[in-house]
Amino acid sequence: MSKFHTLTVASVTRETRDAVAVTFAVPDDLADAYRYVQGQHLTLRTGIDGEDVRRSYSICSAVQDAQLRVAIKRVDGGLFSNWANEQLQPGMKLEVMPPSGHFHVPLSVTHAKHYVAFAAGSGITPMLSIIKTTLQAEPDSRFTLFYGNRASSSVLFKEALEDLKDTYLQRFNLVFVLSREQLDIDLFNGRIDGDKVNALLKHWVRPQDIDVAFICGPHSMMEEVSQALLDNGVDKTRIKRELFATSIPSARPAAHAHKQIGQQQCEVTLIQDGRTRSFTLEKNKETVLDAALAQGIELPYSCKGGVCSTCRCKRIEGEVDMDVNFALEDYEVARGFILSCQSYAVSDRLVIDFDQET
Repeated sequence: MSKFHTLTVASVTRETRDAVAVTFAVPDDLADAYRYVQGQHLTLRTGIDGEDVRRSYSICSAVQDAQLRVAIKRVDGGLFSNWANEQLQPGMKLEVMPPSGHFHVPLSVTHAKHYVAFAAGSGITPMLSIIKTTLQAEPDSRFTLFYGNRASSSVLFKEALEDLKDTYLQRFNLVFVLSREQLDIDLFNGRIDGDKVNALLKHWVRPQDIDVAFICGPHSMMEEVSQALLDNGVDKTRIKRELFATSIPSARPAAHAHKQIGQQQCEVTLIQDGRTRSFTLEKNKETVLDAALAQGIELPYSCKGGVCSTCRCKRIEGEVDMDVNFALEDYEVARGFILSCQSYAVSDRLVIDFDQET
């Protein structure tokens, strides 16, 4: 489902000096469309100074809350985030796409697992939803969170996390790691990087006790944490990652010539909402998404940087070359999923399905 719906802002809550939590009122006739899974995100769209702006933000409420809530942290130069922090008020309306994303694992009341999460900055947003949902859904499971920030004053959802700690004393282990504020335990001073994770796995959590590891934060942090987990024996299939668009590395790969088979043009067939449409695109010149938008076809997208996965779709026939992929897991790529914003046609014919989820 890629269609935007207009939702009313029910509340705007100041969480820190530079972050707000925004709750949307969902009418009864759209309740099914906006039913979400922990760890998913919303794509928001509005007009700012005459420009059509869309951004993706993670849902921070638990599934059991039945409340659609996201956190928006101010980003230097961020058009949408600054507008939301300064001007967004209850009663205003935004266009909102239904929830999407795959930053989660299946839950069961019979599970007795140990989940470990590494978050930095606004990377806590999907983690809060995941932690709250999991602790309620799996009474025999445990959760350990390592949350990195510069100082205690910049900790997003600090009160909510501490409330969770009080509620689940035996099952939720909360560890703050601060880089610009001294803590009593030296292990918790500094940044969450590869060396820090190695130390935490040596002194705080045994790698063999980790059933699932979640990571969300800046690109470099995620890369180092992932590698440290792998080096310490945590299998790749037990590591789930989510990168925010604001964390895309500034040094992007230089433009390169993509693979090409046969003709210069490619005949593309798109399947979306049960409807089939076809058009022709120039190989090496435009992505599947850009070519479709140029034809007036409305497709789901947000960041256009290979990060948010809003443009995720399945390749049914043909071959593409993806520039970058920060969103899809290896198993998803193996099953044929692609990011339309990063995919250039290689073959003479492509069939792309936006309706398939698995």
